[in-house]
Order: sequence, then C-alpha cells, then structure tokens
Amino acid sequence: MNEIIKAMLERRSIRKFKSDMVSKKDIDEIIKAGLYAANGMGRQAVITVAVTNKELRDKIAEDNRKIGGWDKGFDPFYGAPVILIVLAEKDWRNRVYDGSLVIGNMMLAAHSLGLGSIWIHRAKEEFETEEYKKLLKDIGVQGEWEGIGHCAIGYIDGDIPKPAPRKENRVYFVE
Repeated sequence: MNEIIKAMLERRSIRKFKSDMVSKKDIDEIIKAGLYAANGMGRQAVITVAVTNKELRDKIAEDNRKIGGWDKGFDPFYGAPVILIVLAEKDWRNRVYDGSLVIGNMMLAAHSLGLGSIWIHRAKEEFETEEYKKLLKDIGVQGEWEGIGHCAIGYIDGDIPKPAPRKENRVYFVE
C-alpha cells in the first residue's frame, strides 16, 4: 500500500501522551509538512506558533480548559508536551480551510515519525483575547490573526486506538 494512504488510514487522535519532549528535528519536520499544505490561491496566509515552553504550554491548556468549560485539573491537550498553534490571516476568506489543511498535514507528519497527535479547538477564542494578541506581538507576529486550531503532539502513552467502523452510504458516484 502507498505510504501516504497507509498513514491516512492508520493515524488516530491520541488522548494520552508521555511527558517526554519531542526532538526539535521532529518538530521542524512536522511544521515543514504544514507549510506545504495546499492553500487557496497560493496565498500561504497561515502561520504556526510552536509552543514547547512548559510554563506557557500549561497556561494555554488552562485557558483552553476554561473556555471549554471542563473541571479544574483537566488537560485538554492530554499531556502532550508540544502545542502547534495554527492561525490564519483574519480577513482571508479561506482561513479555516487553509488552516485545517495545515493541521491535517502536521497530524499525518507526526504519525509518520512515530508520534501521536490530536486536533484541539478553541484557538479562535484564545486569540480573540488581548492577552494572546499581545503574545503574538511579543514574538514578532504583525497583523490580525484568527486561531484555527491546536495540533498537540508527543509520544503516545499506551496503545493506538482502533479505528471506528466506517459508516456506509457515504460515497456516491455520478458516472
């Protein structure tokens, strides 16, 4: 079977990660895969903020937990030590589509490197706050950005989940 299709069929969302940090080399490879995602009109209007600083990672997790309405102590990133935050130019009409493709590429890249990943929402709400807008400015990001999602990555703690059965009647041909 083709390696890319095999990765697409085998990749699963992981909900339990080891605390071990992912190598910078692997993080760079995953981000590079995101940079090569298809994008509307070749505009490349999506950026990725890689968070490996534990203190900031934990703050983002806590803010994300509050936005999601979960009980104190819940980690919406399931212990993943790396959060790749995907944002897109706020006025770009394809921002959600382009950002989604970036996250999809990064999740497949993580899987191909033997790492787990999961897409976590609420980046939009986070980056609507002045605090997170300031974070972007502090790291040199100019302009107006909308959070598309988080790609949490790390080493899998446990077994890879089995795929859910595929529902029938989801493909139609017009020949």
